[in-house]
Amino acid sequence: MEKWYTLDHPEQVASPALLIYIDRVRYNIELMIEIAGDVSRLRPHVKTHKLPELIEIQVSYGIKKFKCATIAEAEMVAQNGGEDILLAYQPVGPNIERFITLTDTYPDTHFSTVVDCLATTSLIAQAAEKYKLEVSLYLDIDDGMHRTGVSRIDEAISLVEYILKAPGLHFEGLHVYDGHIHESDPVRRQEQCLSDFEKVNELIRGLKSKSIDIPHLITGGTPTFPIHAQFADRELSPGTPLLWDMGYSTAFKDLKFKHAAVLLSRIISKPQAQYVCLDLGYKAIASEMSHPRVQLMSFANYNIENHSEEHLVVKIEEEELNIGDVVYGIPTHICPTVALYEDTYIIENHKIIDNWKILARRRSLTV
Repeated sequence: MEKWYTLDHPEQVASPALLIYIDRVRYNIELMIEIAGDVSRLRPHVKTHKLPELIEIQVSYGIKKFKCATIAEAEMVAQNGGEDILLAYQPVGPNIERFITLTDTYPDTHFSTVVDCLATTSLIAQAAEKYKLEVSLYLDIDDGMHRTGVSRIDEAISLVEYILKAPGLHFEGLHVYDGHIHESDPVRRQEQCLSDFEKVNELIRGLKSKSIDIPHLITGGTPTFPIHAQFADRELSPGTPLLWDMGYSTAFKDLKFKHAAVLLSRIISKPQAQYVCLDLGYKAIASEMSHPRVQLMSFANYNIENHSEEHLVVKIEEEELNIGDVVYGIPTHICPTVALYEDTYIIENHKIIDNWKILARRRSLTV
């Protein structure tokens, strides 16, 4: 049986390396559009891949709206055809002025950002007035994750009213990320998603009672993507489906995206019988979670014994392994793994067809 991830000439690649399989990326984009039902409802998150070329490919499918975590990501999207860009990370300190500069630098692109407190909102209002610009704001709502966002409905309504009255500010709508929902069973996941969203529905009713229109409602991440897709008034912001990873494919078997990112590693040592050491340390794969941090597709049976900065020690049953052998693995968490690499090899039909710089792993581009 052909292994889709193997390279015809792995000797062309120094390890460890990140490989992206472009035909699988396209499949995942098409499945995202199918789930959304209308390409105009999609606002994919850029943090997973940080690649200009993948923005261009998504734009070619008719995707015009994007969601970002950094100003560098937002600028990258603007440079590559994105028309409507949300910085879904409340700017503070110098990043407020950087965001203002970004909107001024790319006047043909619509930028917005999120806020969840009066202190930051008022500082953005001051900056907007100073530079004679209008800044578009989404109110970030906490519906259960307790990471960012307004949790009290009365505070949320008050902040919206402030935005509507403040010169230089424009109310774009609500942003609701429910990244706390990890239920594997799709029925239970939907029950939790709908239950937690009742707080948002209550807020919407409260705003409408005050004759406040909600232009846009941006919802969910990847696990709840198909659930929010059932509601025509919601924009959808999945990110991981573009590349997919072992963590999500294991936890959410109902989501049929394909793995499109693989790590190429090599055996660098055989310290004792049944042990091999790979060049796949913390600096080559996201290590913020417990093992397994990677599925090694080159081994049938193995246990990870030790993981450190530059090394991954694996106990295996196979004996016919040699130093220098290529080992392929799918990361458990692809988003922070991508950020560890300066570039990625693009693969099609087992061949390297290009090499792309992971541009927005940087914290700033020109702004």
